[in-house]
Amino acid sequence: MTDLPQQTFDDAAAVLSSALDGDQDAVVGAFDAVVDRAGLSGAYGVAWCLAATMIGDAPPESGAALDFPGIDQAEYDTRWVARFVSAYANRDVPTGEALFGAAVADGLLPDCLLTLAGSTIATLRSRAG
Repeated sequence: MTDLPQQTFDDAAAVLSSALDGDQDAVVGAFDAVVDRAGLSGAYGVAWCLAATMIGDAPPESGAALDFPGIDQAEYDTRWVARFVSAYANRDVPTGEALFGAAVADGLLPDCLLTLAGSTIATLRSRAG
């Protein structure tokens, strides 16, 4: 994760701060600002950083399995988050990029990023409690 620019970490912190406040519009606005400044690749970096926040440093070897009963019946954004975080855990950048591209093509990236931010906050809260 340390190969990302400092701006990516700052952007991820802004997204998480807005998510922590429960301000969905600000979360979307923070991602929009990233896209305006750095394009979709910047938003991808922030999303990858959020996945890292949920998982921690990915293990040196891959092999994390997606264990989510009923995943195929879940909403698109929930399936996307589970698979994107799994891609991070497995250090599978091509799959992460493909998922990101599919969400863009499907017009659902904002929903997916909002769910990712909310899931990250929920994970942090569960660790703290």
